[in-house]
Amino acid sequence: MAPRIPALSPDRASLMTRLMYRITRGRFGEVPEPFTVTARHPGLLLAGAVHETLLERASHTLPASVRELAVYWTARRIGCGWCVDFGSMLMRMEGLDLTRLTEIDDYATSSNFSADERAAIAYADAMTTDPHTVTDEQVDDLRHRFGDRGVVELTYQIGVENMRARMNTALGIAEQGFNSGDACRVPWA
Repeated sequence: MAPRIPALSPDRASLMTRLMYRITRGRFGEVPEPFTVTARHPGLLLAGAVHETLLERASHTLPASVRELAVYWTARRIGCGWCVDFGSMLMRMEGLDLTRLTEIDDYATSSNFSADERAAIAYADAMTTDPHTVTDEQVDDLRHRFGDRGVVELTYQIGVENMRARMNTALGIAEQGFNSGDACRVPWA
């Protein structure tokens, strides 16, 4: 399935965009399709790249499994196949156990998820439901588990994933094969 807005091929991209493609390809093995579609608006491409870089550098309060499982749940809840694919790859790169993902629908009762992970996934679910169903008690519990800084980080990460997943699904961006081990689909091939 091709995205609703075509990817910008390197031969049509500016020098800055081609440089950003090279850096991204070096990091992930291929240029992520959301990146190539956003390249149609160079200012937003740059803003998004800076934001994602700063977000990654600042997000170290929470354990990686808590953060990544909450983001993964959000992507699944919205139905963004691209985000699920890419998120699974990021979890693999973090050294997290991906076999647990087959039981994520049963996170509330599965012994494969810690109490902290269950609380974060439940919060992601409550934030992603429209309208949201976040409660004072839920936030108080998260503050006890992760502190104020951790709750802000978790909330920010879930909110950003809501934006990413909704943008990608609206633009028709599908899985790219990042977690399959297969070669990624080259968007402009």
